[in-house]
Amino acid sequence: MARKGLIHREKKRQKLEQKYHLIRRSPKKEIGKVPLLSEKWEIHGKLQSPPRNSAPTRLHRRCFSTGRPRATYRDFGLSGHILREMVHACLLPGATRSSW
Repeated sequence: MARKGLIHREKKRQKLEQKYHLIRRSPKKEIGKVPLLSEKWEIHGKLQSPPRNSAPTRLHRRCFSTGRPRATYRDFGLSGHILREMVHACLLPGATRSSW
């Protein structure tokens, strides 16, 4: 089980990313349209004004049940060992166990 503080921090980053999404998106479109380098620097300064944790690259997927940050499957939102346990218990419809 992941520490509660880390999970809370990740939720805070998600909220910040949603809040500043439009503010980050509009200057990125403007940079490609501007021909002068000095104007590009000004727009780049606007991009740096939102907080760092509002960047979408800082978000990290976590396991839905345990909060584990690594080895999570996007399709299920679960970490590998939890996914395996749920498949063996027949709790995930359509997922089959591998046997060789």
